[in-house]
Amino acid sequence: MELHQAILERRAVRHYLPTAIPNALIEKLIALATHAPSSMNAQPWAFAVINDRARIEEFAKLAKEFYLAHEEVPNTIRAMLNDENPTIFHHAPALVLVLAKTDTERAREDCCLAAQTLMLAARDAGLGTCWVGFGRPWLNRPETRAFLKLPRGYRVVAPIVIGYPAEWPPVHGRAPAEIHWVN
Repeated sequence: MELHQAILERRAVRHYLPTAIPNALIEKLIALATHAPSSMNAQPWAFAVINDRARIEEFAKLAKEFYLAHEEVPNTIRAMLNDENPTIFHHAPALVLVLAKTDTERAREDCCLAAQTLMLAARDAGLGTCWVGFGRPWLNRPETRAFLKLPRGYRVVAPIVIGYPAEWPPVHGRAPAEIHWVN
């Protein structure tokens, strides 16, 4: 797949086949993500992978409960999250956490670049992804980070589910770019 095609066709996938993703493929995607640019070439990222679907389902339930109890949630989102059927991790077979090694704005920004690179590499490999921000508050609790055995001081920046799509979402139109030329 050409890069421009991967960019144009990457979508947030929310319906996955139960097929497991080989660890070697996840490692390849992460290796590609590490080629993202970073400020001063600091490469402040690390990655954690959960590839046990039952565990991901358990984490989705806990994360959703925590989010609803501790975050200010608009009523429309609260109604969606209170529905028993949807799960915030979309029944995906793998969850990749992009971690910042330091809790600085620059590290978080660099991790976002690595996350986008990971998602484009996944699309190129025929995999769907979805960045699930709803999971971040629970994943960043000290108790959760300790339970997951994440290194002390590391922060979850991008929880990304990955899997083989049950269907590819349609390509949505985009508004024209707003450009301000400064001369």
